[in-house]
This record gives sequence, C-alpha cells and structure tokens, in this order.
Amino acid sequence: MGQWLTGLTTTRLWKAHRSSAVLVGALGLLLAPVLPARALVPYVYVPQRQELEGAGLGIAQAAARLLRLGQASDAARLAALTVQLLPDDPRGWVLLAEAQLRSNQLKQAGVSLAKAKQLDPRNPGIWFAEGSLALRAGKPEDAIGLLEQGLKLDKGNAGAYFDLGNARILLGQSGQALAAFERASSLRKNFWEALNNQGLVLFEQGKTKDAIQRWRRVLTIKPDAAEPMLALAAGLFAQGAAGRSEALELAGKALDNDPNYVLESYQKEQLWGSKLRSTTQELLQQGDLKAVVDRALANASPEGESSEEE
Repeated sequence: MGQWLTGLTTTRLWKAHRSSAVLVGALGLLLAPVLPARALVPYVYVPQRQELEGAGLGIAQAAARLLRLGQASDAARLAALTVQLLPDDPRGWVLLAEAQLRSNQLKQAGVSLAKAKQLDPRNPGIWFAEGSLALRAGKPEDAIGLLEQGLKLDKGNAGAYFDLGNARILLGQSGQALAAFERASSLRKNFWEALNNQGLVLFEQGKTKDAIQRWRRVLTIKPDAAEPMLALAAGLFAQGAAGRSEALELAGKALDNDPNYVLESYQKEQLWGSKLRSTTQELLQQGDLKAVVDRALANASPEGESSEEE
C-alpha cells in the first residue's frame, strides 16, 4: 500500500544557518553539569538568542537527515530538542510530528501537530499530517475531512491524494479512490504506490486486464516490489491457464522478497480487497508453490512488519 505519511516534505523545511561550532557549543551548554558555587566564578559564555536559534536550525537539519535515512526515533529526539530551542517555530513541531508518526508515537504526534496548527493554521502540511494520523488511527472519515481541507491550500500535493485514496478504499468508495490515486500518479512521476493501488481498485471492480497493466507498469519502476509482484501473479492466475506459468514464477519471487504477503491478514492490512485476497490464496495453494509458501510462513512476522524497503 505504500507509506501512510506522504503529505510532508521535511527535506525542504530547513536550510543551513550556522556553523557546526555553534551547534556543538549550544549542545554542550545544555548538557553541562551544574557546578557548586565558588568565590571565584569563571567567565562562562552564554549564547545570544540569535545563536540559539541558529543551533536550533542546525539540530533540525540533523533531525531531517536522520528522518531521510529512516532513523525516525533518533530524529524525534533531535526534533524534540529543536522545539525546546525554537518553541514558536511551527516547522520544528511539524518535523517532530513526522518523526513521531514514523516511529509509531501516535499520541505524541497528535500533540505536536496541534501545537503546529496553533502556530500556523494555514500550513497545508499540518492538515495532511493530521489526515495521515487519522488514517493510522482507523478514522477514514476524519482523514478525508482533514486531507480535503489541506488540499484547498495545496491542490498539487500527490501524497495527500494518495492518502485520500486509501481513506476512500476503507470506506468502500472505489470510484472516488481510483480518481484520487490517478490524480496522485499524475502529479508525481513514477509514484509507483499510487499505480499499485489503482490496480487494487481495478481488480475489485472486475477490470482484471486494466489491473494487470497497472502492476506491470509498477514493476518497470520498482522491479523488486513484492506487493505488485504478487498482485500481478494473482491477476494472471485469474485469467486461466495462459498466465499460470508466469503467475507461479512471480508469486515465488514475491514471497522470497517479502514473506509477510503470504498472510491474508497482512494483505488485508495493505488494503487488498476480498476478491484479490481470495484469488491469491487460491494461487498459493498450488502444489508448485508449496515449498515457497512453507518458507514464507516460517519467515513471516507475526506483527506483519514488512521487510521491504520503502
């Protein structure tokens, strides 16, 4: 299904502002132990407000880099320091919220987003992030309202349309979901997750050939992606004997890439419809796949954590 959080762009939030010496100096001051009072008090330099602001921006840059590298928990700790230094800058709160979302600190992310919105209510990224949070919390109707409010401020955000499509799927609104995914892929080149989800919707609508076409396009962009690979295998299998050989080959590769997709419960979490899940289970019961399926079942995570890189 792809990433839940796609409405924010932390890589653009921060620009270089001060040297690393200021950052190190400020951190040293914050972490230094408190010494007992003495008659002869040495001079201690206290950074000025502008220098503390520079340090806050520098820390935010480091947090954003960690977030891009997938180290969300470490990014959240640095972002928390940023908002201590720059409590009135909404960008820091947005950065902290995204790091908290990606590290599954959902309650804390909600608090951070509320603070960010208080400081900058017309920032569309905040509305998008709140929509993603509502989606993660299983509240698709709330998510739609928040995402649509953000899209009034930023009509060209592909990630927001992707999340909107996911919310529509959860509500069984397949036509509107397909339109949202098509809008997302039109706005962002090679947005393979949006193309993949178009296939999910089309298959449930009985448009198997169109779904297969979407999944083939995805694999030209992301050749090792397990989800479209297994979905394509199911689509080919549904067409009958002509696609059986390719379907078996693709299914084996997909389960080796991400064994979690052997689990119907995991497929459902990724918003696979009942028709696709049923066809996939029938495919995986084929004798030629028994060894592959057994291996996948042995390696699948009970929590359904994907091993596939984003």
